[in-house]
Amino acid sequence: MNYPLLLVTSENHIATIIINRPDKLNALNMDVIAQLGACMQQLESDADIRAIILTGSGEKAFVAGADISEFAHFNVEQGRTLAAKGQKTLFDVVENLRTPVIAAVNGFALGGGLELAMSCHIRVASDNARMGLPEVSLGVIPGYGGTQRLPLLIGRGRANELITTAQMLKAQPACDAGLVNYVVPQEDLLNKCKEIALKIAANSPTAVGYALQAVNAGFDSSQNGFNEEVELFGKAFGTADFKEGTTAFLEKRKPNFKGE
Repeated sequence: MNYPLLLVTSENHIATIIINRPDKLNALNMDVIAQLGACMQQLESDADIRAIILTGSGEKAFVAGADISEFAHFNVEQGRTLAAKGQKTLFDVVENLRTPVIAAVNGFALGGGLELAMSCHIRVASDNARMGLPEVSLGVIPGYGGTQRLPLLIGRGRANELITTAQMLKAQPACDAGLVNYVVPQEDLLNKCKEIALKIAANSPTAVGYALQAVNAGFDSSQNGFNEEVELFGKAFGTADFKEGTTAFLEKRKPNFKGE
């Protein structure tokens, strides 16, 4: 893989992506968005990878936000294109991956950084993390899915307050609100994410992918989530992983899943 702004490693079926712009607090620019989207899709196509951990370099920031200098002079059409392209290239890609993505939120996750974390399937925060959507303080609104994903995670009223006040949440209140799954000390952050990833990797990658697809369908107004669940439940019966999982259970041994 050749992604100059990312550090990518893999071990034990788990890939780790580090956004590597420490001098900019890992701020998202167009190059980072393009590289992250391409990297995520490449890892999705790798049958050996069963979970992905995403974090930022250093201890100060996951992603401190979008690179404002890149769009400060955009006009209406350029702004619309920026949001649409970003969502299509990265944020929707991450949300719809069949390989679970765990955001290791190490420090600031603001604006596009929080939107990126929210597009991931699971979020773990270090105790020094700070999260928020400060866009209205710049005269704009969240454009990478923030107005849609935040209410789904923490409720409409809390989301309205967080967005319109442009305030930051500390890690524990964010966890209490349901924005992150766990809060751990900074030094334990990656280990906690790896612990979760290893549990995922022990299961059927095919079934995990189907499960994520079914969950997403329930939040898509164009789909009937219950119907999608029924279809994917039935589809699972035709997979090698189903045969292996049920056989292993009956034989009282650990399954050896291969995926599709």
